[in-house]
Amino acid sequence: MNSIYLQLFLSFFKIGAFTFGGGWAMISIIEKEIVDKKHWIEREEFLDLLAVAQSLPGILAVNISVAVGDKLRGMKGAVTAALGTILPSFMIILCIAIFLTPDLIKNNDTLSSIFKGIRPAVVALIIAPVISSARAAKIGWKTIAIPVAVALLIWSKLPVVSNPIIYIVLGGLGGWWWLSHHQKKLHAIENEMRKEEEEKL
Repeated sequence: MNSIYLQLFLSFFKIGAFTFGGGWAMISIIEKEIVDKKHWIEREEFLDLLAVAQSLPGILAVNISVAVGDKLRGMKGAVTAALGTILPSFMIILCIAIFLTPDLIKNNDTLSSIFKGIRPAVVALIIAPVISSARAAKIGWKTIAIPVAVALLIWSKLPVVSNPIIYIVLGGLGGWWWLSHHQKKLHAIENEMRKEEEEKL
């Protein structure tokens, strides 16, 4: 029982310590750790957790860690996973605040070069989960227009239509309508099959 808490803490501590670029950059590493390596959850379930984590306020990586921890070991698991995610960042930022200043980074050629070198890797870390999420969501040529259109509208910075909350709500309503529609179809087919069986009898 205790080992799973230790595994949760160490896994998310490692993710928090070696990921640069924020929440989205963490996603591909989290996916590899908890889906491919640990097999704690299925890939489709990870995509659902990602959608929920993105919809909720707060830090994306922490939201995902809380969701995974809660699924595995309830409240204790959620707290353990969240602490594992938060502690490395807290410790690194504390060290930077004590020893490094913005002026020191700008004036030191070595440090400036290191941070410039990290930037392209961060972009790659952000793009990777977008591609894997699109595959898991089964987005193809027929459905790619929806995420592209939404991304362009959010990027446009136009009043109202650039608000991402609108598309989260619309996506949820669209999913509910699709499920209701298919359930009605399924019930209609089942009723027809029953009638045919009754007629045969």
